[in-house]
Amino acid sequence: MLAPAHRLTDPDSFRVAVRQGRRAGSPRLVVHLWRGEGSDPARVGFVVSKAVGPAVVRNRVKRRLRHLARESLGALPGAAVLVVRAQPGAAAASYEELRADLERCLQRVLS
Repeated sequence: MLAPAHRLTDPDSFRVAVRQGRRAGSPRLVVHLWRGEGSDPARVGFVVSKAVGPAVVRNRVKRRLRHLARESLGALPGAAVLVVRAQPGAAAASYEELRADLERCLQRVLS
């Protein structure tokens, strides 16, 4: 579980990250990173649409991504907004495949 300070819940922040942030994608994930200003902690939000699968599958994907994002918080700059969007391929992906995709996408948007 992410700490409340690191959860992205504001729709406007999602919109800004997706429209103005850097983007990197893989067959299973798309990552949007917007670097904010200030001393706020980095925040992470997730988008898992019905195209990924039924509710049970979507929730499993979200749980896996939340856990992986929590491990990656240290690599994010302060006040960053990270949006992780799951593609339909994420439903059949293993935990290790999701980890590899997230790490690869994060490296691309952070460089």
